[in-house]
Amino acid sequence: MKPTLIDTRHGTDNQHSFSNGNCLPYTGVPFGMNYFAPQTNGDNGSWWFNPRDRVFQGFRLTHQPSPWMGDFSYFVMQPFNGKLKEKSIFHAQSSYRPDESVFNPSYLEITAQRYQLTARLIPSMYGGALSTSYTQPDAGLLLSLPGNYKITIEDAHTVSGSIVNYAGCEDKDFAFYFTLHFQQPLAIEQLTEQAGADDCVTFSFGDITKQVIQFGTSFISLEQAKLNLSREFAWMPEDYRKHSEEQWAYYLNKIDIQDKNQQRRSTFYHNLYRAFLFPQTFYEKDLDGQIIHYDTLAKKVKPGFLYTNNGFWDTYKTVYPLYSLIAQEKYAEMLEGFLNSYRESGYLPKWLSPDERGLMPGTLIDAVIADAAVKNIRPDLMPEFLEAMIKGATIQSDNPNYGRQGTNDYLTYGYVPAHYHESVNHTLDYCYSDFCISQVAKISKDSDTAEHYGRQAKNYLTIFDPDTGFMRAKQTNGSFKEGFDSHRWGGDYAEGSAWQSSFAVYHDFKGLITAFGGHDKFLEKLIDLCNQSPSFNVDGYGFEIHEMSEMAATEFGQLAISNQPSFHLPYLFSYLGKPEFAQPLLKQLMIQEFNDSPTGFPGDEDNGSMASWYIFNSLGFYPVCPGSGEYVIGMPLFDKAVIHLSNGETLTISSGPNQEQQQFIDHIYYNDSSHESLVFEHESLMKGGKIEFTLGIVPRPKNYENEQLPFSI
Repeated sequence: MKPTLIDTRHGTDNQHSFSNGNCLPYTGVPFGMNYFAPQTNGDNGSWWFNPRDRVFQGFRLTHQPSPWMGDFSYFVMQPFNGKLKEKSIFHAQSSYRPDESVFNPSYLEITAQRYQLTARLIPSMYGGALSTSYTQPDAGLLLSLPGNYKITIEDAHTVSGSIVNYAGCEDKDFAFYFTLHFQQPLAIEQLTEQAGADDCVTFSFGDITKQVIQFGTSFISLEQAKLNLSREFAWMPEDYRKHSEEQWAYYLNKIDIQDKNQQRRSTFYHNLYRAFLFPQTFYEKDLDGQIIHYDTLAKKVKPGFLYTNNGFWDTYKTVYPLYSLIAQEKYAEMLEGFLNSYRESGYLPKWLSPDERGLMPGTLIDAVIADAAVKNIRPDLMPEFLEAMIKGATIQSDNPNYGRQGTNDYLTYGYVPAHYHESVNHTLDYCYSDFCISQVAKISKDSDTAEHYGRQAKNYLTIFDPDTGFMRAKQTNGSFKEGFDSHRWGGDYAEGSAWQSSFAVYHDFKGLITAFGGHDKFLEKLIDLCNQSPSFNVDGYGFEIHEMSEMAATEFGQLAISNQPSFHLPYLFSYLGKPEFAQPLLKQLMIQEFNDSPTGFPGDEDNGSMASWYIFNSLGFYPVCPGSGEYVIGMPLFDKAVIHLSNGETLTISSGPNQEQQQFIDHIYYNDSSHESLVFEHESLMKGGKIEFTLGIVPRPKNYENEQLPFSI
C-alpha cells in the first residue's frame, strides 16, 4: 500500500458538539516527534482544522493528541508575497482549494490562491523541509508564535528560536526549540534578536521564485535542534519525501488486504495509518548517537527512551495488542519509555501529554504491561514493572494526577465508594488491573502476589446489583446509592450510563454470568442492550455531551460503539457460546459506522484505538481481554488478508463466499484442520499459517464445551 493513497483528512470533519473521529490530518513519519497539518481556523480553539474550510492560514507544527487535551509546543509557518497590512495570521491567510491539495502521510502540498504560490511540506522525525514556489514579487514567510517566544537571526540563512506553550505540563518553562535554514538568503536587514508573546514574525526573501527551508526541532535544547538538522542538512526535498514514504510503507504493508469492495479496502488502510501515529516519540539522539530525553519533572536531560501523547484508558484495548502482532519492536521500545516515566514520576503513566495529565479512570497501562508479559515481550522489564504496578495499586499519591484515585478506600471496602466521581468505572478498572498484576506476577514466578491480586480481581462482585443486573455505585455503609436510573450518564459512570459501563469485567465474564443467575438471564440482558432505543438521561452532566449525541445518531441501541467502553460488547454473546448473535452485529457495525471519508468514524478515534478496533474486527478476531493471550473470534470482513507478523512469519486469512448476505461464520479451518474453539491463541497466531472462514447466510448454532469458550479466571 502506497502512503500517497491515504488521505489524511479521514475523520477530520468535527465540531465541539459532535465527533466523526476528532482527528487531525497529520503528516509526519510513524510515531513522529512532530506532526504537521494545515491550519484553517486558528480562532476555533482545538478544532483549528476542518476539511470544509476554504482558508489556509499556514502549516501548523503540532503535538495535539486530541482536541480535548489541547496542543503544546506548536507554531505556524505561512509563506506569502508582498507587504502585509499587519503581521498577523488573519492578514496573511489565503483561500485554497481543498480538492486540489495534497493531504497524505508523507507530504502536504497547498496552493495559496491569494499569492498563487505552491508550498510543499515534507516531514522527518525531528524536522522537515518547506519548499515554496513563488510567482509574485517580494517572497516572504510569516511565523506565528503563540505563547512566549525568542527569535534570533544568526545570519542571512539561519533563524533559531524557542517557544513555550502547552495545555498542561509539570515544567512551567517547558520550551520547544527550532532552527530554520533558508536556502535563499534573507533580503533585508532585520533585528537579530526578538522576544515576546503571542506574536507573528515575518521574513523577506526578495524577488525569488523558489525557497527551501530546512528545519530541525528539539525538546532538549537549541544545540540539539541544530544537531538534529545537521544530520539531514545534505538532504534535498525529494530525500525527505523518500525517507517518509519508506517509513510509512513499512507499516502500511504489514497487512495486505484483498477485497472486491475497494472502498472498504481503502477504509482499512486509512485506519492502519491512524494506528501508527501515537504514542509520539519524545526522545532524541545526542552527539554520540545515545538516546536521551527531557524529564519535565526534574527539568533535566536524562538517558533513555520516552514516549508521549497517549491515553491508556483508550489505547490498551486495541492499539498495543495490534503492535504485539505486527510491531513488536516498537512495542518493546515503548515499554522501556513507559518504565522511564515511572522512574521519573514515581507512578506508571495514565495520560501523557507531554507528561502526566491524570485523566480518565483506572491505571490501564497495567493491561499494556500484562499483555506484553503473557506474549513474552520485554520479559527483562517485568520485575520492575510488577513493582510499579503494585505501588500504583497500594500507595495513594498526594497528587491526584498520579496513580489510582481512592486507593485506600478501594482496599478498605473492596470498591471505590460513591462519593468519588465515576466510582463504578474506577472500581471495575481496578479489578481488571488487579487481574493484570496477577498475570505479571505469574510470569515473574511470584505466586503469593499472583494469588492475592487474583482474589482482588473478583471485587467487581461487590458493586453488582443482581436485582437490576447492573454495576451500581455503593456508599461506604455498603448500601447502593439511591435514585438509580440505568440510562443516566455521568456521575457514577465515565462517558456513559450503566448500560455501557456494567460489562467491563474483561477477565471474568464467566463469573459475571453466574452472578446474573445464569446464561438465560445474561443473554436476555444483552438482547435488551441491543434491542432498545439509543436514549439517555443527561442528569449526571447537566447537558448533552458529544458521546450521547453520537450514540443517538445511529440505530444500534445502547451499544454505543462510538466510545471505547463499548468496544467489546458484541463479543459478550461468545461467552455464552452464541457467537451467531455477534456476527451480523459486527458486520453491520463495520459497514455502517466506518468509511474512508472525513466523517469516517462513529466517535472519537482517540490515539489509534478506534482505528485498531476496526482493523482487528475486519480481520475476524478481537482482544477482549488483553493480558489473557487470547483473541475472541468475531466476523471477518475481507476476502483475504495477509498479515506479516513481527517475527517474520505470515498469517493468511481468507473468507468466502463473502457477499452482503453472508453474515454468519459457518465453519473455520485453521491450517486445514477444523477449528471449533471461539478463540485464537496469540502464541498460535505468531507461528503463521492460514485461517479459512466459510461464511453462510443463516446461523449454524452449536454447543460449545467450556474449554472452547473465551478466557475467564
